[in-house]
Amino acid sequence: MIQPAVRTLAEFAVRFRDVDPPEAVFEDAKRRLLDVVGNSLAAVDTPAAAAVRAVAGRRRGVADAGAIGSGDRFPAATAALINGTLAHALDFDDTHLPSVLHPSATVIPAALAMAEARGRTGAETLTAIALGNELNVRLGSVGFDPQRRVNLFFERGLHATSICGALSAAASAGFLLGLDADGIADAIGIAASMGAGLLEANRTGGSVKRVHCGWAAHAGVTAAEFAEAGLTGPPTVLEGRFGFFQAYCGEGVSLDTLASGLGERWEALSVFFKPYPCNHFTHPGIDAALHLREEGLELEEIVEIELGVPSSVLRTIGQPRAEKIRPTSGYHAAFSGPFTVASALLGGGGLGLYLDDFTDECAHDGDRLDLASRVRCVPDDECDRIFPLRFPARLRVRMVDGTTWETFVGSSRGGPEHPLSDAELGLKFELNALRLLPPDQVGELAALVRSFKELSTPSALLGAATVRPAGRA
Repeated sequence: MIQPAVRTLAEFAVRFRDVDPPEAVFEDAKRRLLDVVGNSLAAVDTPAAAAVRAVAGRRRGVADAGAIGSGDRFPAATAALINGTLAHALDFDDTHLPSVLHPSATVIPAALAMAEARGRTGAETLTAIALGNELNVRLGSVGFDPQRRVNLFFERGLHATSICGALSAAASAGFLLGLDADGIADAIGIAASMGAGLLEANRTGGSVKRVHCGWAAHAGVTAAEFAEAGLTGPPTVLEGRFGFFQAYCGEGVSLDTLASGLGERWEALSVFFKPYPCNHFTHPGIDAALHLREEGLELEEIVEIELGVPSSVLRTIGQPRAEKIRPTSGYHAAFSGPFTVASALLGGGGLGLYLDDFTDECAHDGDRLDLASRVRCVPDDECDRIFPLRFPARLRVRMVDGTTWETFVGSSRGGPEHPLSDAELGLKFELNALRLLPPDQVGELAALVRSFKELSTPSALLGAATVRPAGRA
C-alpha cells in the first residue's frame, strides 16, 4: 500500500528530533532568520502592521510569544500573525523558484512563536525553520507545470506563499510542539483547510497581500495546536480527489517532486534573497538597468526603453499599463516594471534600490514618472524559456541618435548564480534594523542571530528586536 504523501512529510519532520540537519542547512536557516528579522523591523510602522496590531490588541490572551519591534506579548498564533505580516509587508522577503513563493516569511514567524511559547532552544528553532522551509518550497514546486513552464497556483491567481505556507508553518509548529508523525500529519492536514490568498492586489493595488504571510503563520500555529488537542486531518489531504493539489492546481499534477531526495537534497538552499524591496519579477529588470547605468547610459538621450520579460510576468509588472507607468502609491510602485527600471536608472539606495525609493512621494516623482512612461513591457522568447526556473529580463534602450543599448540578465541577483555575500546581507539587515533601533542594539541583535543555535530560548532575540525606552530616534 502506498503511504499517503502527508505522512511522508511528517516522517521527514520528526526525523530531525534525533538527527541534526547538515551544518550548511543550519547556517542557511540563520541567514534566513537575520533577513526576516531585519525586514520585520523595517515594516513596524507600515499601515498593514498597524492594522493587524490593532485587531490583535483586542484579542489578547495568554502572553506566550513576543511581537517583533513592540515588545508586546500575545498567544502564539497571534504573535505569528503579527510577525508574519511584518515579514512580508515590504515585499523584501526571500523567494524560491519554480514555486514562486516566499518561504521564510511564513515559517519563521510560526517557528519563533511556537518556540517561545513552549520553551524550545535556538537549535530546535533553527531545525524547525529548515524543515518548514524545505516542505514549503516542495509543496509549491508541485504546482510547477514543466510542459507549460508555469506555476499553476500563480496561473489561477492564487498566492502559493500563503497557501503552501500554512501547511509548512503547521509542520514547523508541530515539530516544536513535540507532536509525533501522526500529529504533524494531522497538523498539515488541518492547515490545508486554512490556507488562502489571491494575487489581484499585485495587479491593481490594495494592501491585503501584506497580511498573507501573517495569516498563513497564524493558521499553521493554530492547526498544530488543534492537532495537539485531538483534531485530525484527512490522510489523503494532498493527493486526494478533493485534496490540496486537486483543489488548487487541477488535474494531472505530479507529486514526484514532493518527496524526491527529501532529507538528502535540500531545495531550500537555493532560495533567493531579495536585494531590492519590490516584487521579485521586477528584479532582473532592475539588475539590467543598474548595469546600463554603470556603463554610462545618458538618461537625457533616451527615447524609448523596452523591458522584455516572461509572458506570464506581464500581468503582474506590466499590466494595466496606465497604472504601471503611474502607480498610485509606493507599494503599488513596487509591482511596476516601468517604475522600478526608471528608479534603477536614476539611481537608488541600499544595494541598488531601497525602501526610500518606494515611498508614496517617490511614486509621484516627476522624473521617475517621466522615465517610466518611456518603458514598454513586452514578452521575450528567451525569458519564456528560462522562467520560472530563474528570473530573467532583457533591457533594450533606444537613444536620440538612433543607437541602442542592450543587456540581458539570465538570473537575477540574490540566487545561487549571483548570491548575496554575507557583507551584502549584513548591510541589508543593518539598514532595515536601523530604521527602528539604535546602532548598538542592531549590533547586539546581529550577534544574537549569529549565536542563535546556542541560545536556550528565542526570547533573548525577541527582546533585542524591541524598541527600548529612549531607544528610538
